[in-house]
Amino acid sequence: MRIINKKRIFMSAAAIVCAMTIFTGCGESDRVTVRYLNFKPESAEIYKELAKSYEEETGVRVIVETAANNQYESTLAAKMATDEAPTLFQINGPRGYANWKDYCADLSDTKLYKSLTDKSLAVESDGKVCGIPYVVEGYGIIYNKALTDKYFSLPSKATDFTSMDEIDSYEKLKALVEDMQKNASELGIDGVFASTSLKAGEDWRWQTHLANIPIYYEFENNGTDLSSDETKRISFEYSEEFFNIFDLYLNNSTVDRKTVGTKTVTDSMAEFALEKCVMVQNGNWAWGQISGVDGNKVKAENVKYLPIYMGIDGEETQGLCVGTENFYAINSQASAEEQQAAADFIYWLYSSDKGKDYVINKLGFIAPFDTFGENEVPDDPLAKEVMRWMNSKNASSIPWNFTVFPSAAFKESFGASLLKYAQGTKSRDEVKADFVSGWEKESAALE
Repeated sequence: MRIINKKRIFMSAAAIVCAMTIFTGCGESDRVTVRYLNFKPESAEIYKELAKSYEEETGVRVIVETAANNQYESTLAAKMATDEAPTLFQINGPRGYANWKDYCADLSDTKLYKSLTDKSLAVESDGKVCGIPYVVEGYGIIYNKALTDKYFSLPSKATDFTSMDEIDSYEKLKALVEDMQKNASELGIDGVFASTSLKAGEDWRWQTHLANIPIYYEFENNGTDLSSDETKRISFEYSEEFFNIFDLYLNNSTVDRKTVGTKTVTDSMAEFALEKCVMVQNGNWAWGQISGVDGNKVKAENVKYLPIYMGIDGEETQGLCVGTENFYAINSQASAEEQQAAADFIYWLYSSDKGKDYVINKLGFIAPFDTFGENEVPDDPLAKEVMRWMNSKNASSIPWNFTVFPSAAFKESFGASLLKYAQGTKSRDEVKADFVSGWEKESAALE
């Protein structure tokens, strides 16, 4: 009778298992793991699904944890103090980097950064790349090509314009808009622009997005380091240009400027969808709002973008406002092996066929990397327009510098001042003074 040595069999089996997993080390405790703290609760299940796909394909485990709405910074602070600190996390721009600079590895040599189509979008400090944008969005003036074409064919029009391609400055935009307004009845519209939503909580398109453009030019012309204390004071150097376009919106609208305090973003988008107007300022996220309006008349192929011109020198080469508040950062306190695993994971997500399918079709991201072809964008006309403008050799995107605006309180106060200006109870100079003093006050409160 043959005697079976169970101990030897057990040890041999263990050796086989160890050999099968040698690329990650023998045993779970030695296995390289990427921990990702996700910012977007609405994407939590998608990230868990793609993490599972990545592990099946590569053997590398990715653990996804998601912060609750408006709790990301506090969650990140709590996690960083534990043994399960995220390897991969995100910062919301230069201000976010200032908070987490001791934990942001230099990403200059990563494959994902090298694939970034517009390197100016990255968060940089002292020659190091500290944050890589993983999704971009864009905003500008959305227009209905069917209605602009209708205007160009009018025998009564007073301009010589024959195409929106000719509009590349505030002067030209103003001439076009004001003549369109004169021909409103022939065009079948209530006004050229949708109503300017200045109801409290509905004014972010103006107190944040529109204000971004003059602030960008001020920072750019002064060589401001966005991660430094240089951003704590502002002169609102281009306030007149800001009011140029703001007045153009207000004076050539579907509603009287004194009534805008009751208007919401939903009102504006419905006016555009129902062809009560020709133009509206908003971002590429607005297509869902437009197409979802009951009775929508605007066809996807007619939804186009124009940059927001306001009369600043050199704006002829200006593109859309393109940016993000979402930047990947890799924890510099993690081991070199873990940092590399995180870099490999995000590159896979934005370069492999399976990863890109998640990005485009499940997460719905516009990805700013050269690993994506011209048609590899969400099936959305405004997303395609953002990509078209980003890829234009004749236009430069305006980055989202509103990420350094001092606080929500500052923006709310500015919005309230804009409403008073629209209603005629506050002057341009008074609004400018409020802007400058409010910026300095709220910046000091952050210290």
